Amino acid sequence: MSFHENKTTISADENRVIFERLTPYLPSYLRKVENHPCGYGLRFEFAPFTGREEEPSVPGAFYDDPQLAYVRESENADEHRLRRAARTIISNLYDDARKAWRDAAYVAALRKVVLDAPERWQKYERETAALESAYAHLRTPEAAQEWPAAVSRLVDAQDRTRTAADEFDRRAAGIADIHQKFLYSDLNHDQALSEAGYPGGKDWHVGDGCGGYFRDGLVEQVDRRIKEQNDHLTRVGRLAGLHT
Repeated sequence: MSFHENKTTISADENRVIFERLTPYLPSYLRKVENHPCGYGLRFEFAPFTGREEEPSVPGAFYDDPQLAYVRESENADEHRLRRAARTIISNLYDDARKAWRDAAYVAALRKVVLDAPERWQKYERETAALESAYAHLRTPEAAQEWPAAVSRLVDAQDRTRTAADEFDRRAAGIADIHQKFLYSDLNHDQALSEAGYPGGKDWHVGDGCGGYFRDGLVEQVDRRIKEQNDHLTRVGRLAGLHT
């Protein structure tokens, strides 16, 4: 896991005192704290998160600790500076932990909803290829000799493609919902799917979804394609005198 940077500048002696006070509030998953190699701030290393843990947050008792509670600078300048640095450190530590946890939670959530989406996508791709093949056939001289049958095969291919698109959309709606839920993760959609074990997800058309609302899925795309094909066939038929 990569380290996380804290740009609070503190001396070595201050660092020792502060961490003595912070020790009860440091999380068990904190592996290492080190000075930034450029000479400022701190960096944190965490044990890998599964995403199933509770979201990291500063322990409530931290704010009630008499050695860490706020002190006005006018009352005690040294304590004011130490405690302000301690609050910055603990805040940055848990902020960074939340970022790492959020990425892991994103990946874990995707694993629960993807299920057989790869197989459904593959089926959709096969049906789409068959649809385009059936449509392309209508432009060949051979199609003129069996026009009704060729058009019927196209209609069958359209229906199968739409069904496959609908089946994928049922998985895509859940995936889109997770994407929206973890909108502020450092991982983009493709990275999250890849880390969840689905590198091929970069090719999926997932659409947009949130809380049960879903739009711009594959069915919408297929419906537009089918309309284009049908409009073209209608125009061809009219110009060819096949119907008025």
